[in-house]
Amino acid sequence: MTIATGSDEQAQGYFPRWKLKTSGVIMPEERLSWGQTIVSGLQHCVAMSGATIIAPLLMGFDPNVAVLFSGVGTLIFFVIVAGRVPSYLGSSFAFIAVVIAATGYAGQGPNPNISVALGGIVGAGVLYGVIALIVMWSGVGWVERLMPPAVTGAVVAAIGLNLAPVAVKAVSANAFDTWIGLATVLIIGVVAVAAPGLWRRLPIILGAVGGYLLYFLFANGLGFGKPIDFTQLSAASWLGLPKFTTPTFRADAIFLIAPVAVILVAENLGHIKAVGAMTGRSLDSYLGRALFADSLATIVAACGGGTGVTTYAENIGVMAATKVYSTLLFAFAATVSILLGFSPKFGALILSIPGPVIGGLSIVLFGLIAAMAGRIWVENKVDFASPANLITVAVALTAGAGDLTLKFGAFTIGGIGTATFGAIILYQILTSTLARRSG
Repeated sequence: MTIATGSDEQAQGYFPRWKLKTSGVIMPEERLSWGQTIVSGLQHCVAMSGATIIAPLLMGFDPNVAVLFSGVGTLIFFVIVAGRVPSYLGSSFAFIAVVIAATGYAGQGPNPNISVALGGIVGAGVLYGVIALIVMWSGVGWVERLMPPAVTGAVVAAIGLNLAPVAVKAVSANAFDTWIGLATVLIIGVVAVAAPGLWRRLPIILGAVGGYLLYFLFANGLGFGKPIDFTQLSAASWLGLPKFTTPTFRADAIFLIAPVAVILVAENLGHIKAVGAMTGRSLDSYLGRALFADSLATIVAACGGGTGVTTYAENIGVMAATKVYSTLLFAFAATVSILLGFSPKFGALILSIPGPVIGGLSIVLFGLIAAMAGRIWVENKVDFASPANLITVAVALTAGAGDLTLKFGAFTIGGIGTATFGAIILYQILTSTLARRSG
């Protein structure tokens, strides 16, 4: 298959012409019938919804705003990559730990310091954009050398482990909350393993629904816990403007949150490689654009009160299952998300999810983040017989899990930043200077 390049775009026009194809593998520049496009686009909305909604809740952000800007960000991505890279941009979990640390968020209700977090997310987007421009100018080789799989996996695992105490605390208020949280975990596991067809791809959202219903039965119905209050849900209108928030720029928050850009680069790189492998064509020529699009989408989202965004593995999974890679599906899914963002009723429903249910979801999601490191290491055949790899990973995991904090006067780096920069710097030292000496 041919690789779409800048010259191809000039010959074909900036965007593809999306030739109609109704069976077999549907490539990015092809499309289904409009009816099938709508149904398939809605499927991508469902796939992204669980994580895109849960992430802002864990940080105290408005889920309506987060969903709206996930749609806006996806359209930005669609335009910048010329409609040739299929991807959906949703709330990034990489920001959760640093946002909680920067704002002191208690874990329930709106985050009173959300504007401070937004300033840090803008900082991460700017750093991300600088990296993207360098990649567009010089290629991706230096990124792969700076962040090989051993380092990337270590940082991803450190993020998941750093978040673990937050998840456990959310289900530990009393015995009832603990059992509801564990029941939610069990529902997610059963759906992921035993549910039929498409339902198996929706464990998070079905776990949230199942946990919600259980809580309602035992709390509202049988009086075992604090009843769910539906007052705000009943009062919310079906249509209305979301609650936008502007960022406040504080140096300590920016320095704490900005390093997440490194994780976003690694995520986007992995996703571009995965989609390229699935479609049978290299998309490396679009990597710089993809990184820049994601950085711009993150900045735009943070300027209005949304979370930082990233390309979503959930939607890549849907593509792998359906063999439909048409980029038009993502333009439609983004439009639906923007419309949902303008429904206060939708946001009020999400905000009514009980705390222990969110805690159960967090246990699974944060654990999956940490476990994703194992997948990175296995798929890339990382050699743990190498002392450099082993020590780099060991130090990063301990720094992240223990929230090792470094202070330089008024400047503070939390466990995520320490693990990220520590892994990158330590790996380079162990594989270059000392390696040459021993040789």
